[in-house]
Amino acid sequence: MATKYSAPLMDAFPELRYEATAKRVRASRAGTPVVDTVAALLVWEPRRITPVFAVPEADLLVALALAPAAGGPAVPERSFAWGQHGSAGLDPRTGFRRHTTAGEEFDVLAGGGLPGAAFRPSDPDLAGYVLLDFAAFDWLEDDEGIVGHPRDPFHRVDIRAASRHITVALDGVLLADTVRPQLVYETMLPVRYYILPADVRLEHFEPSPHTTFCPYKGKASYWSFLGSDAGRNIAWMYDNRFPDSTQLHGLVAFFDEKLDVTVDGVPLERAATPWS
Repeated sequence: MATKYSAPLMDAFPELRYEATAKRVRASRAGTPVVDTVAALLVWEPRRITPVFAVPEADLLVALALAPAAGGPAVPERSFAWGQHGSAGLDPRTGFRRHTTAGEEFDVLAGGGLPGAAFRPSDPDLAGYVLLDFAAFDWLEDDEGIVGHPRDPFHRVDIRAASRHITVALDGVLLADTVRPQLVYETMLPVRYYILPADVRLEHFEPSPHTTFCPYKGKASYWSFLGSDAGRNIAWMYDNRFPDSTQLHGLVAFFDEKLDVTVDGVPLERAATPWS
């Protein structure tokens, strides 16, 4: 019997997962080297959709100290229902210290001390490794800086020009209308529609101070729709730092999960994602 390829990936979602990477991985804090290794692993804790680096303890360039038993303030769990796949996961914005597998937490003795920035899982397959909080350090893969989180080797981002008719509206107000979008097909996510600013009614928006980082596309700046509380940070545009997403530079995308979108006249159902 044939198996849908995504099925075993989703079956493993509640489990602790890892994969080796051949890249040289380095991290620093305020100019202080923290690790330099060619033996890193990518690790997904149970219910996490994005990985962190696990590095051999022997390759650490700073000391660790066992974190106090109290463990500091509780890290809230930001969960979401992954409706497209029937699984419950942790929103990527859930902090590193919300661990979903057994292990010990450590402070990293660098840059004035970083409480809970390292975690040693109890799983024997990860013996000798510690997970590091991506957000606490500056990272290099080989000689290239990376942002957001490590890239997932099983995650693709394909960008295709299209001539489909796309409309975007909120509360009955038309926000965009185009027949020349760029379509982004990203693993496990709904299609995103990137639209030329000339086809967006920018008079309905104001710039937002909010920014995010995507390891595949770069830094995103946001706009809010003036006519609705639901329209806060509803649209974004990426900068031009990543050459592998040049087709998207200068284009506007929307959180379709919160909007009324039609494709060739057919209304889309609002998808369930971490950004719903």
